[in-house]
Amino acid sequence: MPPQSWNDAVWEDPDGGTVIVHGTMPTVVYPNAMRPRVTWHGLALLDSPDVVDLWEQEEVDEAESNGINLTHALLSGGAFGKYVEGLSALEELQGGRFPDPEPRRLQRNADRHQRPVFFIEPLADDEDWGEYLTQEARAVSHWKKLLGMIRVGKRWKKSVKRHLFDAQPPPKGQSIDYATAGVLTAAWWELSEWLSTPALVERRDARYAARIRGALASLRKTEGKEATLLLVLHRPHAPTLLSALKANVNPEEISSTATGSTHMEEE
Repeated sequence: MPPQSWNDAVWEDPDGGTVIVHGTMPTVVYPNAMRPRVTWHGLALLDSPDVVDLWEQEEVDEAESNGINLTHALLSGGAFGKYVEGLSALEELQGGRFPDPEPRRLQRNADRHQRPVFFIEPLADDEDWGEYLTQEARAVSHWKKLLGMIRVGKRWKKSVKRHLFDAQPPPKGQSIDYATAGVLTAAWWELSEWLSTPALVERRDARYAARIRGALASLRKTEGKEATLLLVLHRPHAPTLLSALKANVNPEEISSTATGSTHMEEE
């Protein structure tokens, strides 16, 4: 896979409208220069609506005990624990922040400006999605995967070393720490995807693509063919999801969800 650009990708829907694919790095606060500068009409998050409740709880926890969520992440082990441990060594960026800063900031922005928010992950009671989750759970619990997670330290080091060769220079004017964080993010994503199977990953992304196209179709009802949907996802996920969008799967009807967000000021 070629090195990934820091610029947001753009996908034009053949039925009209545009999807801006904005990749973020979990728990990392982006400076203004790395935030989307385009005008967008709706927000798409690769989560279910429950994520807003999680973010609000994390905010409460942080107010009561600053850094408590980072401590839990570090103690949890696994690839994500290794990821946030690596971020904590980077002094020239803001990492290890909870709730996940960029998706939360954009969700609050959408709520403040009354822009629709689309949660792309289907609900658990969706029959097709429930079957997918069952198969994914079986894949994750395979003995080879469980054994691999016991040896996650060794696997993590190999993954980081491999992604170092594809490291991108930091965005213009930003610290080299952002390039390092990009390597850590790629390594974490690789190990996360390794727990599943290629067939399940393809199935997941095809369903996501159908619902993203459905979200854009919903926006076209009010914004016409100039509708712009801002899609927020983990940065290493962008290439495969773009491929799924380019396959032009049939749009799946999806409605926006009221988030009831707090009116805190944008970070």
